[in-house]
Amino acid sequence: MPADGAADRQTNSPSSPLPATPIPTANGNANGIGSLPMNSNFRLRLNPRQDHQPESYEDLQSEFTPLLFSSLERYLPPNLLNVTRDTKHRYMREVLRRYSTEGERNRVQKHREYRMRIISNYQPLYRDLYKLNATNFFTPSFIKAFMVGDHIRDESIKSIMSEPAPGIYTFNMLQPHFCEMLVAEVENFEKWILETKFRVMRPNTMNKFGAVLDDFGMDAMLEKLMEDFIRHISKIFFADVGGFALDSHHGFVVEYGFNRDVELGFHVDDSEVTLNVCLGKQFSGGELYFRGVRCDKHMNTEALPEEIFDYSHVPGHAIIHRGRHRHGARATTAGQRINLLLWCRRYIIPSTL
Repeated sequence: MPADGAADRQTNSPSSPLPATPIPTANGNANGIGSLPMNSNFRLRLNPRQDHQPESYEDLQSEFTPLLFSSLERYLPPNLLNVTRDTKHRYMREVLRRYSTEGERNRVQKHREYRMRIISNYQPLYRDLYKLNATNFFTPSFIKAFMVGDHIRDESIKSIMSEPAPGIYTFNMLQPHFCEMLVAEVENFEKWILETKFRVMRPNTMNKFGAVLDDFGMDAMLEKLMEDFIRHISKIFFADVGGFALDSHHGFVVEYGFNRDVELGFHVDDSEVTLNVCLGKQFSGGELYFRGVRCDKHMNTEALPEEIFDYSHVPGHAIIHRGRHRHGARATTAGQRINLLLWCRRYIIPSTL
Protein backbone atom coordinates (compact mmCIF):
# COMPACT_ATOMS: atom_id res chain seq x y z
CA MET A 1 0.00 0.00 0.00
CA PRO A 2 1.27 3.58 -0.65
CA ALA A 3 1.15 7.26 0.58
CA ASP A 4 1.62 10.81 -0.76
CA GLY A 5 4.77 9.96 -2.44
CA ALA A 6 4.02 6.41 -1.57
CA ALA A 7 3.22 2.93 -2.68
CA ASP A 8 4.15 -0.47 -1.33
CA ARG A 9 7.02 0.05 1.05
CA GLN A 10 10.06 -2.19 0.98
CA THR A 11 8.85 -5.43 2.50
CA ASN A 12 12.21 -6.09 4.12
CA SER A 13 11.99 -3.04 6.34
CA PRO A 14 12.81 -3.97 9.94
CA SER A 15 10.06 -1.63 11.05
CA SER A 16 7.49 -4.08 9.75
CA PRO A 17 7.67 -7.66 11.02
CA LEU A 18 5.01 -8.84 8.57
CA PRO A 19 5.24 -8.47 4.78
CA ALA A 20 3.35 -5.58 3.25
CA THR A 21 -0.12 -6.39 1.94
CA PRO A 22 -0.60 -5.33 -1.68
CA ILE A 23 -3.49 -3.01 -2.50
CA PRO A 24 -5.01 -3.08 -6.00
CA THR A 25 -4.60 0.62 -6.78
CA ALA A 26 -0.96 0.98 -5.73
CA ASN A 27 1.64 -0.64 -6.04
CA GLY A 28 12.59 -20.78 15.41
CA ASN A 29 13.76 -22.65 17.48
CA ALA A 30 13.65 -22.48 21.29
CA ASN A 31 17.40 -22.15 21.88
CA GLY A 32 18.32 -19.35 24.26
CA ILE A 33 14.92 -19.02 25.89
CA GLY A 34 16.37 -19.75 29.31
CA SER A 35 14.40 -19.95 32.54
CA LEU A 36 10.76 -19.58 31.55
CA PRO A 37 7.76 -20.98 33.45
CA MET A 38 7.37 -24.72 33.03
CA ASN A 39 3.96 -24.31 31.39
CA SER A 40 5.30 -22.03 28.65
CA ASN A 41 3.71 -22.81 25.31
CA PHE A 42 4.65 -19.50 23.69
CA ARG A 43 1.17 -18.07 23.44
CA LEU A 44 -0.19 -14.62 24.10
CA ARG A 45 -3.45 -13.41 25.59
CA LEU A 46 -6.25 -12.59 23.17
CA ASN A 47 -6.93 -9.24 24.87
CA PRO A 48 -4.22 -6.92 26.22
CA ARG A 49 -3.84 -5.93 29.86
CA GLN A 50 -4.48 -2.23 29.31
CA ASP A 51 -3.47 -1.17 32.84
CA HIS A 52 -0.07 -2.88 32.60
CA GLN A 53 2.89 -0.52 32.18
CA PRO A 54 5.33 -2.22 29.78
CA GLU A 55 9.07 -1.88 29.98
CA SER A 56 11.34 -0.20 27.45
CA TYR A 57 13.36 -2.41 25.09
CA GLU A 58 15.20 0.41 23.33
CA ASP A 59 18.66 -0.78 24.39
CA LEU A 60 18.23 -4.39 23.21
CA GLN A 61 19.40 -5.67 19.83
CA SER A 62 16.75 -7.71 18.07
CA GLU A 63 15.36 -8.44 14.64
CA PHE A 64 12.11 -6.79 15.75
CA THR A 65 11.51 -3.18 16.73
CA PRO A 66 11.75 -2.26 20.45
CA LEU A 67 8.30 -0.66 20.47
CA LEU A 68 6.81 -3.92 19.21
CA PHE A 69 8.02 -5.69 22.36
CA SER A 70 6.57 -2.94 24.56
CA SER A 71 3.24 -3.35 22.78
CA LEU A 72 3.23 -7.15 22.94
CA GLU A 73 4.12 -7.16 26.63
CA ARG A 74 0.51 -6.28 27.46
CA TYR A 75 -0.54 -9.56 25.78
CA LEU A 76 1.72 -11.76 27.93
CA PRO A 77 0.12 -14.43 30.16
CA PRO A 78 -0.44 -13.14 33.72
CA ASN A 79 2.40 -15.26 35.16
CA LEU A 80 4.89 -13.49 32.86
CA LEU A 81 3.94 -9.88 33.46
CA ASN A 82 6.21 -9.48 36.50
CA VAL A 83 9.21 -11.61 35.53
CA THR A 84 12.51 -10.02 34.49
CA ARG A 85 12.66 -7.96 31.34
CA ASP A 86 15.15 -10.36 29.79
CA THR A 87 12.78 -13.28 30.32
CA LYS A 88 9.86 -11.39 28.82
CA HIS A 89 11.97 -10.32 25.85
CA ARG A 90 13.11 -13.86 25.10
CA TYR A 91 9.58 -15.20 25.39
CA MET A 92 8.13 -12.60 23.03
CA ARG A 93 11.02 -12.97 20.61
CA GLU A 94 10.37 -16.70 20.41
CA VAL A 95 6.66 -16.08 19.74
CA LEU A 96 7.51 -13.68 16.92
CA ARG A 97 10.07 -16.05 15.45
CA ARG A 98 7.57 -18.90 15.41
CA TYR A 99 5.14 -16.79 13.40
CA SER A 100 7.65 -15.39 10.91
CA THR A 101 9.30 -17.39 8.15
CA GLU A 102 13.01 -17.97 7.77
CA GLY A 103 12.85 -15.95 4.54
CA GLU A 104 11.33 -12.98 6.36
CA ARG A 105 13.97 -13.15 9.06
CA ASN A 106 16.71 -13.32 6.44
CA ARG A 107 15.31 -10.25 4.69
CA VAL A 108 15.21 -8.40 7.98
CA GLN A 109 18.83 -9.33 8.70
CA LYS A 110 19.97 -8.21 5.25
CA HIS A 111 18.19 -4.91 5.67
CA ARG A 112 19.79 -4.47 9.09
CA GLU A 113 23.21 -4.98 7.48
CA TYR A 114 22.29 -2.52 4.72
CA ARG A 115 21.40 0.09 7.33
CA MET A 116 24.60 -0.48 9.24
CA ARG A 117 26.66 0.08 6.09
CA ILE A 118 24.98 3.45 5.63
CA ILE A 119 25.16 4.56 9.26
CA SER A 120 28.83 3.56 9.62
CA ASN A 121 29.81 5.64 6.57
CA TYR A 122 27.39 8.56 6.31
CA GLN A 123 28.29 11.67 8.33
CA PRO A 124 25.15 13.56 9.44
CA LEU A 125 24.93 17.28 8.84
CA TYR A 126 22.77 18.00 11.91
CA ARG A 127 23.10 15.41 14.67
CA ASP A 128 20.46 17.27 16.71
CA LEU A 129 17.85 15.88 14.31
CA TYR A 130 18.53 12.31 15.34
CA LYS A 131 17.07 12.59 18.84
CA LEU A 132 13.58 13.92 19.42
CA ASN A 133 13.56 17.38 20.95
CA ALA A 134 9.98 18.58 21.14
CA THR A 135 10.89 22.19 21.98
CA ASN A 136 13.11 22.53 18.92
CA PHE A 137 10.99 20.46 16.53
CA PHE A 138 7.36 21.36 17.18
CA THR A 139 5.27 24.52 17.28
CA PRO A 140 4.31 25.80 20.76
CA SER A 141 0.61 25.06 20.13
CA PHE A 142 1.37 21.43 19.27
CA ILE A 143 3.53 20.93 22.37
CA LYS A 144 1.03 22.64 24.66
CA ALA A 145 -1.78 20.33 23.51
CA PHE A 146 0.10 17.28 24.80
CA MET A 147 1.70 18.72 27.94
CA VAL A 148 -1.44 18.51 30.07
CA GLY A 149 -2.90 16.02 32.52
CA ASP A 150 -4.17 12.67 31.30
CA HIS A 151 -7.78 13.54 32.15
CA ILE A 152 -7.87 16.50 29.73
CA ARG A 153 -5.29 15.49 27.10
CA ASP A 154 -7.81 14.17 24.59
CA GLU A 155 -9.79 17.42 24.60
CA SER A 156 -6.58 19.42 24.46
CA ILE A 157 -5.42 17.55 21.36
CA LYS A 158 -8.83 17.95 19.72
CA SER A 159 -8.59 21.72 20.24
CA ILE A 160 -5.67 22.06 17.77
CA MET A 161 -7.23 19.82 15.12
CA SER A 162 -9.37 20.75 12.14
CA GLU A 163 -11.47 18.13 10.33
CA PRO A 164 -11.99 19.52 6.80
CA ALA A 165 -13.43 16.21 5.60
CA PRO A 166 -14.61 13.04 7.38
CA GLY A 167 -11.62 11.12 8.77
CA ILE A 168 -9.04 13.74 7.70
CA TYR A 169 -7.40 15.99 10.28
CA THR A 170 -5.00 18.92 9.85
CA PHE A 171 -2.91 20.87 12.34
CA ASN A 172 0.17 23.08 12.65
CA MET A 173 3.07 20.89 13.76
CA LEU A 174 6.66 21.66 12.74
CA GLN A 175 8.77 24.77 13.29
CA PRO A 176 10.22 26.39 10.12
CA HIS A 177 13.80 25.94 11.36
CA PHE A 178 13.28 22.21 11.87
CA CYS A 179 11.83 21.90 8.36
CA GLU A 180 14.84 23.69 6.90
CA MET A 181 17.29 21.51 8.83
CA LEU A 182 15.57 18.28 7.81
CA VAL A 183 15.53 19.33 4.14
CA ALA A 184 19.24 20.17 4.37
CA GLU A 185 19.96 16.80 6.00
CA VAL A 186 18.17 14.94 3.22
CA GLU A 187 20.04 16.96 0.59
CA ASN A 188 23.31 16.13 2.35
CA PHE A 189 22.39 12.45 2.30
CA GLU A 190 21.54 12.64 -1.42
CA LYS A 191 24.92 14.30 -2.03
CA TRP A 192 26.65 11.47 -0.18
CA ILE A 193 24.80 8.93 -2.32
CA LEU A 194 26.07 10.59 -5.51
CA GLU A 195 29.64 10.92 -4.25
CA THR A 196 29.90 7.33 -3.01
CA LYS A 197 27.67 5.79 -5.70
CA PHE A 198 25.92 3.92 -2.89
CA ARG A 199 22.80 2.13 -4.10
CA VAL A 200 19.95 3.06 -1.78
CA MET A 201 16.40 1.80 -1.48
CA ARG A 202 13.82 4.45 -2.24
CA PRO A 203 10.79 4.85 0.06
CA ASN A 204 8.39 2.72 -1.97
CA THR A 205 7.62 1.25 -5.37
CA MET A 206 6.04 4.41 -6.83
CA ASN A 207 8.57 7.11 -5.94
CA LYS A 208 11.89 7.22 -7.76
CA PHE A 209 13.14 10.04 -5.53
CA GLY A 210 13.17 10.58 -1.79
CA ALA A 211 14.94 8.93 1.14
CA VAL A 212 14.06 6.49 3.91
CA LEU A 213 14.94 8.38 7.09
CA ASP A 214 15.01 5.18 9.13
CA ASP A 215 17.83 3.84 6.97
CA PHE A 216 20.34 6.55 7.85
CA GLY A 217 19.75 6.71 11.57
CA MET A 218 16.50 8.54 12.29
CA ASP A 219 14.45 5.47 13.19
CA ALA A 220 14.72 6.01 16.98
CA MET A 221 13.65 9.66 16.67
CA LEU A 222 10.67 8.78 14.48
CA GLU A 223 9.67 5.91 16.74
CA LYS A 224 9.65 8.35 19.66
CA LEU A 225 7.50 10.72 17.61
CA MET A 226 4.98 7.95 17.01
CA GLU A 227 5.07 6.71 20.60
CA ASP A 228 4.78 10.06 22.37
CA PHE A 229 2.52 11.97 19.99
CA ILE A 230 0.97 10.14 17.03
CA ARG A 231 -0.37 7.26 19.14
CA HIS A 232 -2.30 9.75 21.27
CA ILE A 233 -3.84 11.28 18.14
CA SER A 234 -4.63 7.83 16.79
CA LYS A 235 -6.30 6.80 20.05
CA ILE A 236 -8.75 9.68 19.66
CA PHE A 237 -9.47 9.62 15.94
CA PHE A 238 -8.47 6.19 14.63
CA ALA A 239 -9.34 3.71 17.39
CA ASP A 240 -10.80 1.32 14.81
CA VAL A 241 -7.50 0.83 12.95
CA GLY A 242 -4.89 0.74 15.68
CA GLY A 243 -5.56 3.50 18.16
CA PHE A 244 -2.91 3.65 20.86
CA ALA A 245 -1.54 0.21 19.86
CA LEU A 246 0.50 1.48 16.89
CA ASP A 247 3.91 -0.14 17.32
CA SER A 248 5.94 0.11 14.11
CA HIS A 249 6.61 2.73 11.47
CA HIS A 250 8.15 3.52 8.09
CA GLY A 251 9.54 7.07 7.94
CA PHE A 252 10.66 8.77 4.76
CA VAL A 253 10.67 11.95 2.68
CA VAL A 254 9.37 12.36 -0.86
CA GLU A 255 10.53 14.94 -3.40
CA TYR A 256 8.50 16.49 -6.22
CA GLY A 257 9.41 19.01 -8.90
CA PHE A 258 11.91 19.49 -11.73
CA ASN A 259 14.13 16.40 -12.11
CA ARG A 260 12.13 14.77 -9.34
CA ASP A 261 8.83 12.92 -9.14
CA VAL A 262 5.99 15.01 -10.54
CA GLU A 263 2.74 13.47 -9.28
CA LEU A 264 1.39 10.39 -7.59
CA GLY A 265 -1.49 8.22 -8.74
CA PHE A 266 -4.59 7.16 -6.84
CA HIS A 267 -3.66 4.74 -4.05
CA VAL A 268 -3.87 3.73 -0.41
CA ASP A 269 -1.01 3.47 2.07
CA ASP A 270 0.77 0.54 3.67
CA SER A 271 -0.21 1.80 7.10
CA GLU A 272 -2.96 1.94 9.65
CA VAL A 273 -2.42 5.69 10.10
CA THR A 274 -0.47 8.10 7.86
CA LEU A 275 1.12 11.37 8.99
CA ASN A 276 2.09 13.71 6.13
CA VAL A 277 3.88 17.01 6.82
CA CYS A 278 5.09 19.47 4.19
CA LEU A 279 8.69 20.61 4.75
CA GLY A 280 8.87 23.10 1.85
CA LYS A 281 10.37 24.51 -0.26
CA GLN A 282 8.72 26.97 -2.69
CA PHE A 283 6.30 25.24 -5.07
CA SER A 284 3.05 25.38 -6.94
CA GLY A 285 0.55 22.55 -7.31
CA GLY A 286 1.01 19.20 -5.62
CA GLU A 287 -2.40 19.16 -3.93
CA LEU A 288 -3.58 15.95 -2.31
CA TYR A 289 -6.99 14.68 -3.36
CA PHE A 290 -9.02 12.33 -1.17
CA ARG A 291 -11.90 10.09 -2.21
CA GLY A 292 -13.06 8.16 0.87
CA VAL A 293 -12.34 4.79 2.46
CA ARG A 294 -13.21 1.49 0.77
CA CYS A 295 -12.72 -2.24 1.32
CA ASP A 296 -10.55 -4.20 -1.11
CA LYS A 297 -13.54 -5.30 -3.21
CA HIS A 298 -14.74 -1.75 -3.78
CA MET A 299 -11.43 0.10 -4.00
CA ASN A 300 -12.28 1.65 -7.37
CA THR A 301 -15.87 2.69 -6.74
CA GLU A 302 -16.93 6.31 -7.21
CA ALA A 303 -16.60 8.72 -4.29
CA LEU A 304 -19.64 10.25 -2.67
CA PRO A 305 -19.87 14.06 -2.78
CA GLU A 306 -19.01 14.38 0.91
CA GLU A 307 -15.88 12.21 0.41
CA ILE A 308 -14.32 14.50 -2.20
CA PHE A 309 -11.66 16.71 -0.63
CA ASP A 310 -8.58 18.52 -1.97
CA TYR A 311 -5.78 19.65 0.32
CA SER A 312 -3.11 22.26 -0.43
CA HIS A 313 0.19 21.80 1.38
CA VAL A 314 1.54 24.44 3.75
CA PRO A 315 5.11 24.05 5.11
CA GLY A 316 5.04 22.92 8.72
CA HIS A 317 1.39 21.88 8.60
CA ALA A 318 0.41 18.23 8.98
CA ILE A 319 -2.41 16.12 7.65
CA ILE A 320 -3.23 12.76 9.24
CA HIS A 321 -5.61 10.08 7.99
CA ARG A 322 -6.25 6.33 7.81
CA GLY A 323 -3.83 4.54 5.54
CA ARG A 324 -6.75 3.06 3.63
CA HIS A 325 -8.19 6.48 2.84
CA ARG A 326 -7.93 6.66 -0.94
CA HIS A 327 -5.88 9.57 -2.20
CA GLY A 328 -3.34 10.83 -4.72
CA ALA A 329 -1.13 13.84 -5.40
CA ARG A 330 -1.55 16.22 -8.31
CA ALA A 331 1.42 17.45 -10.31
CA THR A 332 3.86 19.87 -8.73
CA THR A 333 3.95 22.43 -11.54
CA ALA A 334 6.73 24.71 -10.31
CA GLY A 335 9.48 24.72 -7.69
CA GLN A 336 10.24 21.80 -5.39
CA ARG A 337 8.00 20.16 -2.80
CA ILE A 338 9.42 17.96 -0.03
CA ASN A 339 7.21 16.10 2.46
CA LEU A 340 7.83 14.01 5.53
CA LEU A 341 5.76 10.81 5.68
CA LEU A 342 5.32 8.55 8.68
CA TRP A 343 3.39 5.35 8.05
CA CYS A 344 2.30 4.04 11.44
CA ARG A 345 1.30 0.42 11.78
CA ARG A 346 0.01 -2.03 14.33
CA TYR A 347 1.47 -5.51 14.49
CA ILE A 348 -1.55 -7.77 14.03
CA ILE A 349 -1.31 -10.76 16.34
CA PRO A 350 -2.31 -13.99 14.56
CA SER A 351 -5.46 -15.48 16.11
CA THR A 352 -3.62 -18.76 16.66
CA LEU A 353 -1.15 -17.22 19.12
